[in-house]
Amino acid sequence: MGGVFLIEPVVGVYAFAMFMTPPLVQQYVYRRKWEETTGSAYLSQLNVSHCEGGNHSNLSAQHEPVQKETSLFLLQSELCFLFPSLLMSLLLLASSDSQGRKVAIVPPLVGDAAFMLAYAAVSHYSLDLRYVLLAAFLRGVLGGPAPLFGACFAYVADRCGEGEPGRKTTRMALLEMLLGLQSGTAALCSGFYIHLAGFTWPFLTVAALHVLVLLYVLFALRESLVPPPVQSGPATPDSRCCVSLLRVVASRLRAVLSIFSTSTKGRGVTLALTLAAFALYNMAVLGGMSFFILYELNVPLCWDEVAVGYGSALSSTMYPASFAGIRLLSRYLADLQVALLGLVSLSVGFLMAAFARTTLLMYLVRIPMLLSIMPSPIMRSMMSKMVLSSEQGAMFACVAFLEMVSVGVSFPMFSSTYAATVAWFPGFSFLLAAAITLLPITFIW
Repeated sequence: MGGVFLIEPVVGVYAFAMFMTPPLVQQYVYRRKWEETTGSAYLSQLNVSHCEGGNHSNLSAQHEPVQKETSLFLLQSELCFLFPSLLMSLLLLASSDSQGRKVAIVPPLVGDAAFMLAYAAVSHYSLDLRYVLLAAFLRGVLGGPAPLFGACFAYVADRCGEGEPGRKTTRMALLEMLLGLQSGTAALCSGFYIHLAGFTWPFLTVAALHVLVLLYVLFALRESLVPPPVQSGPATPDSRCCVSLLRVVASRLRAVLSIFSTSTKGRGVTLALTLAAFALYNMAVLGGMSFFILYELNVPLCWDEVAVGYGSALSSTMYPASFAGIRLLSRYLADLQVALLGLVSLSVGFLMAAFARTTLLMYLVRIPMLLSIMPSPIMRSMMSKMVLSSEQGAMFACVAFLEMVSVGVSFPMFSSTYAATVAWFPGFSFLLAAAITLLPITFIW
């Protein structure tokens, strides 16, 4: 039995490792695709000097096929992860209502550590990139980040209780802020780390951080829920194992659906609309933000790994700014109004990014997006208040499921859109993200 109730170290350290992953993966795949496509080594300093010298036409001819190949490979990897993760997110979080929150935290940590070790092996031995597709599938089978964060938010809901709605909102916003602060720190560190040590050691470092969090969860963290004692009985015959497994799966899915069927009609509709708004918001954020690095690597910016790190670190200011915005604005405005302000902030930022063709403008894009993270904790808190304490895991299972669905819809859509438009208007995907950001307003207004 663990000894502390602090879930924040889990979120903080895991988020640092998780946010180191996209810059590492995207830049590593980009360099491998560059070598395969052009037949020459990738030299970021040379590309920057060419951009500064105005040699855009020749360099663009090299970058365009690499951009397309990288985008398509990242799409394949995401789909390998996505499909098994959809089901496992539901099962792990729904099970956490009866088995304890750790059941949804431990498997994703194991999967993420294995995923990073696979990238380290591919990097060190220059193996075929298709090996990491298998690792991505294994990561999805074990859940991925969505059930882990869902369990952490449910853990906070367990500890705050139904009589502390204000504290629940604040603590969920605090978790979101931790996520954001670590995103900037991790991206900045990854840039310098790649520059100094290449890719293998950063991949191994991320894997070690996941193992560290796993040890903390197993041996230091106490459960927020006490699982009921398991009734001993006769062993299930082997011929009935599959039937028993299907019954368990069906019972978990019924627990998720029951939060709509047992609620009053008005509350069920409100919860469904809020979930839809949350899914659309995530679709815009995940789809739009996922191509910032590729956009920055492309002409005319041609950022190197250190510049990418600085840009990502600047993006992390959105999280403390959004946390401060929630603390201040919640005193004067309703939750719904605060969420709407965040949606407008995000849409304006994407609109500016679509036309940012200089380094200065790309940095300034982050300013209107300072409040863009507010909708996430606000909507999580709103939905948490709509269900009973015994239904928190099932509710966050719906949230995690829709997060994965939004990834499954947005990433293929934005990947194909970016690949099709990168030659004539690289910022078109940001315009698409800005338009999608405004859609949730129609659901929650």
